[in-house]
Amino acid sequence: MARLNWKRALLAASSLASAQSSTPPADSLSGTAATSTTVEYQTATVSGTVTSYSVAFTVPAQADVGPNLLPNIKDPNAKQAQAICPGYKASDIQKTDTGFTGTLHLAGEACNAYGTDIDTLKLEINYQSAHRLHVSIEPAYLDSKNISHYILPSELVNKPSNGIVSSNAQDIDLQLSYSNEPSFSFKVVRKSTGDVIFDTTGSQLVYENQYIEFVSQLPENYNLYGMGERMHGFRLDNNFTTTFFAADAGDPIDGNIYGNHPIYYDTRYYEVDTETGERKLVTSQNVSADVEYESYTHGVYQRNAHAMEALLLPTNITWRSLGGSIDLYFFDGPTVEEVLKQYQHGAIGYPAMHQYWTLGFHQCRWGYKNWSQVEEVVDTYRAFNIPLETIWNDIDYMFQYRDFTNDQNTFPYDAGEKFLEKLHANGQHYIPIVDSAIYIPNPDNASDAYSIYTEGNNKDVFLKNPDGSQYIGSVWPGYTVFPDWTSENAQEWWTDSMKSHHDKIAWDGIWIDMSEVSSFCVGSCGTGNLSQNPVHPPFGLPGEEGSKVLTYPEGFNLTNATEAAAAASADASQSAANALADPPSTTTMPYFISEVTPGVRNVNQPPYVINNVNGDMAVHAVSPNATHWDGVEEYDRHNLFGYEILNATYHAIASVIPNKRPFIIGRSTFAGAGAVAGHWGGDNTSLFAYMYLSIAQALNFSLFGIPMFGVDTCGFNGNSDEELCNRWMQLSAFFPFYRNHNVLSANSQEAYVWDSVAKASKKAMNIRYSLLPYMYTLFYEAHTTGTTVMRALQWEFPNDPTLANIDNQFLLGPSILVTPVLGQGLTEAKGVFPGVGKGTKWYDWYTQAAVEAKQGENVTIPAPLGHIPVFIRGGSVLPQQEPRYTTTESRNSPWSLIAALDAHGSATGQIYIDDGEYIKQEHTLIVDLTASNGTLYATARGTYQDKNCLANVTVLGVPSKPTRVAFNGQEITNGVNYNGTSQVLSVKGLDSSSPAWAADWVLSWN
Repeated sequence: MARLNWKRALLAASSLASAQSSTPPADSLSGTAATSTTVEYQTATVSGTVTSYSVAFTVPAQADVGPNLLPNIKDPNAKQAQAICPGYKASDIQKTDTGFTGTLHLAGEACNAYGTDIDTLKLEINYQSAHRLHVSIEPAYLDSKNISHYILPSELVNKPSNGIVSSNAQDIDLQLSYSNEPSFSFKVVRKSTGDVIFDTTGSQLVYENQYIEFVSQLPENYNLYGMGERMHGFRLDNNFTTTFFAADAGDPIDGNIYGNHPIYYDTRYYEVDTETGERKLVTSQNVSADVEYESYTHGVYQRNAHAMEALLLPTNITWRSLGGSIDLYFFDGPTVEEVLKQYQHGAIGYPAMHQYWTLGFHQCRWGYKNWSQVEEVVDTYRAFNIPLETIWNDIDYMFQYRDFTNDQNTFPYDAGEKFLEKLHANGQHYIPIVDSAIYIPNPDNASDAYSIYTEGNNKDVFLKNPDGSQYIGSVWPGYTVFPDWTSENAQEWWTDSMKSHHDKIAWDGIWIDMSEVSSFCVGSCGTGNLSQNPVHPPFGLPGEEGSKVLTYPEGFNLTNATEAAAAASADASQSAANALADPPSTTTMPYFISEVTPGVRNVNQPPYVINNVNGDMAVHAVSPNATHWDGVEEYDRHNLFGYEILNATYHAIASVIPNKRPFIIGRSTFAGAGAVAGHWGGDNTSLFAYMYLSIAQALNFSLFGIPMFGVDTCGFNGNSDEELCNRWMQLSAFFPFYRNHNVLSANSQEAYVWDSVAKASKKAMNIRYSLLPYMYTLFYEAHTTGTTVMRALQWEFPNDPTLANIDNQFLLGPSILVTPVLGQGLTEAKGVFPGVGKGTKWYDWYTQAAVEAKQGENVTIPAPLGHIPVFIRGGSVLPQQEPRYTTTESRNSPWSLIAALDAHGSATGQIYIDDGEYIKQEHTLIVDLTASNGTLYATARGTYQDKNCLANVTVLGVPSKPTRVAFNGQEITNGVNYNGTSQVLSVKGLDSSSPAWAADWVLSWN
């Protein structure tokens, strides 16, 4: 069986039970009878039928506790594979059309450090395109001698083809060489600079059935980015371990959390001798304003879904995996933007094109108790005139937390249908949550039927134990089973389940949660215990006794002293009571150490212990030996569950709502997930620190090819406050995905709760909604070319090493610079204006005047509460429409343009327009906008007919008052204004009689 903790759970439960069952279930592990309890029942009316259900039994906390493990990176006595393993020798090297192949033989006696050494490996080197080099090392044969070894199939995660190589592959700026002395190693060199970008020289390749290790040298103070998902600064530290294991954990700093993206971007800066052209590698910590620099960026993607670690050490990166293969892809760049394009184009796919309405503001919380409360939230936003595009429901709407059901006492279908008719009529949308585990009914309760489980069970779509029985964990509804997305009927069952729910509640998108995949107990804890279902999780829900939400943001005691003191006192009392109820152990538990048994693969306790945030890999997750239909264990596929459910959901929605682009926000992701879904940052905390880190989170997901990213604005866990929510609502207005969401029982934090937050939100939303055409165009470019939507300053100004670590500012596309206030009590922001030393101009969004700044200067910018500094990059033409209440209203309003001239009086821009909804577009329109020499040209191409007129054009950086302003050669005498102080030319009321892009036009000033 999969690891069982049910015995321990029942022992703890026996002291709580009121009576003993007369017919205990069989212990499926040992064949003996297991102790069970009599279950009390209550009744509820569901869809007009009286249904009985059990009084929730609380799963003991011990059920989610694993053995005491010491991660290898924290164990000073751990075996060092580099010191004891022999490495490999290469032989039988054969040239191919795309590179070469070879065989690697173990170069000495097997070390069996953390598994069974593989004697013979297959080596393949392929130059696959003008920008991609592939290195593959995997077992040469898979038989009983090499033990089971799972190689990630292309059917689950795209594998770039080694087939017919691109004709321009010889143009790649990468070259690989290998050596056999003293053992096999290889180098990858950038040909144009001679820089060695990957080098395993001086290290040993270790390849075992449960452990792979390889090392690459890195320069001093290197600049690495990516390697997610975790809460961390944007630039990765040079002494830091990244763990790749999907974990249900509430955003701990530096720990592994929901998703896995094993790619890094390595940016290297060179000092350039302007006379000789020679380059010298420098660090970003030691630069001078008087020196010319160049940068080169390359990417390295390790296509492996097993649990992994990457040790970022001062002189190297050491990769360690618990299985799989070495499947490396090198992308030559030479810029971050180019690496990302190459990564998406060749390896993971371009991000999805989302519907236009998804760019509006979304409101959610865990704790909306019924349709009336949800409708009240929608109506209150309208009353305060704060734009609201989409209302979301967390698990409150479900009957007993069961997927694809509505509680008919609080969220009945008929009332929901009426609410959604009204919502949709107002151009607004609705999204419910769907969890990743399926409730399994209580066999002793005939009325506890659940068709979603029954139909899935009949189609055999759930994970199993090694003996073939169903794997039964525990999540929100109680004991649950888990879909096996590789089973042949899983997609059909999932689509049917979504359709049955959509037929009753016409939702517009889906929110996928708990998809790491999470389970609240170790092992198949529901086996033999289903008569207790539904059960309560092994922890208190927020708001329950002992779990009241009593924390506040930094500095709350300074602004709300009395309330903060009361909360602190209550929190101390709660902590003391919890300590009395569950006193900490006074005994020191010895660490569990799993020894290597040659010829045996131990998936439950692998000999190498990763630094998993939850400890043992089965804690708060489905156990490693849960088994898929094809016999593959969860050990080999754990990190893929989140990606697979997103993919299944995409295809389900495409069937349920035909032709329209599915909108999905998911929690757990893997490389390639952006092609089907967006992502939110998970269970963050209402602290300024998390608001700050949200920028680095978003920039990372840009690197991972998931531009539709946002966080729980104002914070999820804990209580927010007025100042934090004020600042955060403004910051998130410039993130691609914009949603406010918080935890059950915490204080309400909708944008209208505080007057200052309402005003600040409307101010920032006015900017966002006016720029929706710009944002939508950015998504189109990302979808078609792989560019980014939200950008680091470093990416747009790649030759400035002072920007390498900037994560308190960001760019929205190439043209909008956001410099937020990220700390409590601050009334000023600090930021740099990149490129000013090279002539780049920046304009203040609000005054429209040019900014005065020096190269590298950290400028202090006034930013009282309710103001977020925003700037426009010179050289940009920005499209705008009037910011109205919904995205539909906004995109049906008149057009305006802002032409922010650069130092040469020029600017360019583009608009992409389509119907905003459908996957396949019969008609599209692209508008090119160019300003130069006192003239703005607009040229459209395409057949989509946009009916909105052109209202206004604003030109920034006009040095003197024009003597004549003309539109298509006709002088304009009304609506023209010039501000000599700000140097802004404003032309209003241009053409209200015809569509703006129906014909090309010219606006001139001289």
